[in-house]
Parts: sequence; C-alpha cells; structure tokens
Amino acid sequence: MLDTEKVKKILSSVTYPEFQKDIVAFGFVKKIELKENRAFIELEIPSANPKIALNIKKSVSEVLKKSGIESEIAIRQPKQPELKSNFKSGKNIVPNVKNFVMVSSGKGGVGKSTTTVNLALALMEQGRRVGILDADIYGPNIPRMLGVTDQKPEVAEGRIKPLKVYGIEMMSMGVLMGEGQSLIWRGAMIMKAIEQLLGDVLWSDLDILFIDMPPGTGDAQLTLAQSVPVTCGICVTTPQIVALDDAARSLSMFEKLHISVAGIIENMSGFVCPDCGKEYDIFGRKNGSELGRKYNTAVLAEIPLEQKIREGGDSGKPVMIFNSDTISAKRYRAAAAALWQKIEQLLGDNSEIQPVL
Repeated sequence: MLDTEKVKKILSSVTYPEFQKDIVAFGFVKKIELKENRAFIELEIPSANPKIALNIKKSVSEVLKKSGIESEIAIRQPKQPELKSNFKSGKNIVPNVKNFVMVSSGKGGVGKSTTTVNLALALMEQGRRVGILDADIYGPNIPRMLGVTDQKPEVAEGRIKPLKVYGIEMMSMGVLMGEGQSLIWRGAMIMKAIEQLLGDVLWSDLDILFIDMPPGTGDAQLTLAQSVPVTCGICVTTPQIVALDDAARSLSMFEKLHISVAGIIENMSGFVCPDCGKEYDIFGRKNGSELGRKYNTAVLAEIPLEQKIREGGDSGKPVMIFNSDTISAKRYRAAAAALWQKIEQLLGDNSEIQPVL
C-alpha cells in the first residue's frame, strides 16, 4: 500500500546538489499527495538556478519510477534579485573561463593567498574545473603554497601554459621571476602585467578562475574589473577591529566597481590547540558578521588558527589535500559550496522563475 512515509523514505535518497544531506532532511519536501499509484510532489528549494531544479526533478522522478510510482513534481524557487554587477557587461579577454572570483583584502598578512588556494582545492574536490591566477605581483605566494617554486611554465602557440598542480591550473609572477627577486612596479606596469597574466596564458575551459589580488584597493583591482567580467568578490580579513576597518575599504571598492560580494572569509577566527583540540578566540571572533550586515553580505567561513594550515602553506602541502579532516578543511568545503551557490544565483535569470512541472 502506497503511503506518504514510504514516499518520504524513497525521496530521502535524493541529495541536494553539492551537499551530502538529502532533500527530506533539508525540509525541501513541502507536500506529498497520493492518488492510487501516483504521487504529486511539491518541493521548495533555496537556489534560483533553474538547472538545479531540473536536476532535482529528474532525480526525484527516477527514484520514484524505480519503485513503480508515477509522479508529478512542482518545484518552487526564489525570484532572482536584481543585481548590478560588472559581469553583466564589459569585455572578457579570457572567454573560455566561465566565472572569475576576485579574492581581495584591505591589508596584507590576513591569509588571502591561503584562502585562495584552499577554496580552489575545495571546489575542485566538488567537481569543478578550477584555476588560480596569482595577481599579487608584490608578494606572489601561491607558488610556495602549492609547492612549485622550482617549476617554470612552458610556452606553446606563443603563449604561456599554466602549471598544473593538485588538479588545478595556476599562473603567477612568482614562477616567471627568480625566487626572492623583487621588482618595482608603477601603475601602468601593474595594469599591463595583469592583462598579460590573463590574456597571454593558455587557460583551459574553466568553471572558475580565482584571482588572488594584491592587498589594498589600487590599479590592479581596477584593471581586473575592466579586463574580465568578474562574477563576484571575496573579502578576506581577520577578526580584529583594525583589520575590519581595512576590510571595509575592500568591500567599498567592490561596490564602486559594481562587483557583487559573495561573502567574507574571517581568518584567524579562534586558535585550535593542537594538544587538546579546544578553540580559543585570541583575536576575537564573529566581528566579520557585523561588517557583513553593513555591506549586505555574509561570512562564508570562520577559519581558525590551526598549525597544519601554517605547515601546509610553508611546505606546499595545503590542508585541503594533506589534512582534509581538519576543522579548517571542513570549513573551507562549506565555504566553497556556499560560494558556488552564490555564483549560481548571480548567473540565474533575473526574471521570475516559474515552477518546474
């Protein structure tokens, strides 16, 4: 005999895309009506992306059909908000890259490059084709964090091939210069370097290219916004009030460049004792949430001070690959999933999305 509990049990085998929880556990199943051997299912999901709805509809239909149940499925989605963003217009000198994410900070030393590397690896783990452009030409740290300081890129078809490491593509001024070499950069030189790192590199067809920016709000940020359609930006900060003052300037820059903010990463948000595992709020905590509310965004993750992050960054063995069970790695995964959901929201049609019948 067909009953709602049996149907719920069947639907609990359908996981929400990019997550491990199922649609029943999330509370997305709003109504189940049964008539003979036919089920009428009503779902409500948070994503405005119609592709997500179509994938869920297909999965629900298939699992019910395997149990001999015919179905009709309606999915409610939110209306896509009106978004003013530079990715809607402007030129793109790297058209084979679908999404550009600018990782920025108001000051140096807050863990921006560490954030870039581990978010990129988390999204790669979740099935995305990912690249990193280390545009921090004053202090290109990405090569060390990925363990490729001794590697040099090849040239093909008159363009530079990005290095492939841990499943992601990477290009940095750090692998073009000698280790420890410094250059004095002026405004015009910075702008030209950013354009060449984008356009003169043979990037593959990527789902997302993370761009690790120099700290501050200068020529590099403006050049990037004018060269490619930036999908969204991430602001990296630490919990101290003085650091948040600088982060506010970074968020204000996103507003002025019409770049949507995906969220804030709060680094050094607590210290995880390696002996007892207890977390201490040395630099404060959750101050980023108040800043996020001011700029109509949210904290994507609170990443603690954890010894394995420092060791991984220094040795070229990121926590997402070599210590994937750490607190930090788990939080990077959650942040990556939230980032991708924000990207899907931004790419959705701004018109009212009709239920999928």
